[in-house]
Amino acid sequence: MTGGRPHGHRKALPRMGPRIPFGDLKRQHNALQAELEAAMLRVLTSGWYILGPEVRAFEEAFAAFCTTRFCIGVANGTEALQLALAALGVGSGDEVVTVANASVYQAVTILATGARPVFVDVDEDSHTMDPAALAGAITSRTRAIMPVHLYGRMADMDAILAIAVQHGIPVVEDCDQAHGATLGGRVAGSLGVLGCFSFYPTKNLGALGDGGAVVTNDAALAEKVRRLRQYGWERKYYTSDPGGLNSRLDELQAALLAVKLPYLPAWNARRRAIAARYQERLTDTGLILPAAPVDGEHVYHLYVVRAAGRDALQARLQERGIGTEIHYPLPTHLQPVYASFAPPGGLPVTERLAREVFSLPMYPELTDDEVDAVAAAVHEAMRKSRER
Repeated sequence: MTGGRPHGHRKALPRMGPRIPFGDLKRQHNALQAELEAAMLRVLTSGWYILGPEVRAFEEAFAAFCTTRFCIGVANGTEALQLALAALGVGSGDEVVTVANASVYQAVTILATGARPVFVDVDEDSHTMDPAALAGAITSRTRAIMPVHLYGRMADMDAILAIAVQHGIPVVEDCDQAHGATLGGRVAGSLGVLGCFSFYPTKNLGALGDGGAVVTNDAALAEKVRRLRQYGWERKYYTSDPGGLNSRLDELQAALLAVKLPYLPAWNARRRAIAARYQERLTDTGLILPAAPVDGEHVYHLYVVRAAGRDALQARLQERGIGTEIHYPLPTHLQPVYASFAPPGGLPVTERLAREVFSLPMYPELTDDEVDAVAAAVHEAMRKSRER
């Protein structure tokens, strides 16, 4: 028989997505639909779409949220980091100390300035820059330190800043996963000379496209970043600073972010409540659960756990309809294109964590019942692991 299907053959049904997805942006946007549509219409009818009143209003509001004097809206979080380094004069022959367990964004931005990334290991509990490793990596060529506030938890900024002050080196905070996180009552982005944020849609404060910002208390640095985000122009068509980019937060994304910003504290509080519920229900599973800071507020951009048999456990959770992700599977210094920057002896803690970490669903719109269902699936999957 040619063509068609044999009698009795049923067409395969499409594979269903996870019952509890790792992320679901539609839930948040559906709840804010009327406000978001009003903001979009306001921009549409204004006739002004780049660096106008919406951007200025959001910059003012986000600076206040971060307790900084200035905020400069830019095109994305990666370019926020690059512009911050450029504003500090980082360039060819310089070194910037950072970590390798937060994907490749830090390396991309450092190399874009002509500088060299120097990777140091992380603390096993916080997964953030190990101050002792930082202290051992400082050289006469170190021009900046770039700690990453990972998964929603701030790095040990007191120790990092003490080392930075001792050597007279500026600190650029990578706050892409830490909108609203605190340490000792101080807000992420306000401790270093510059703080950099991404507003990628999945962030705690996410746009409906790309966006980013640089915050600072330094007026001169703020003005330099403003110039650099638009070709280095001092005024239109007149360039005063080399190394500028076309990196502007647009009016539409600024208006949408301004709608969301007032909700951010409540969303972060809900993330903490979800994390507390996970902690309560997963304590006896054998997983290594995230440690909360002693003197600060974690905003749980991600809820990252550790398991020795991570890959098999992930597969069992997928079978049970639970979406998970790995943040991040291959440290930067082990990526072939960055192998020349790998430190002698590697980064043992970073490499061990990369083999064990994975992220459970974490977003404010998760219901308690869904959190309980994830926890129950983890218990079942771990039980299956022990039986084999």
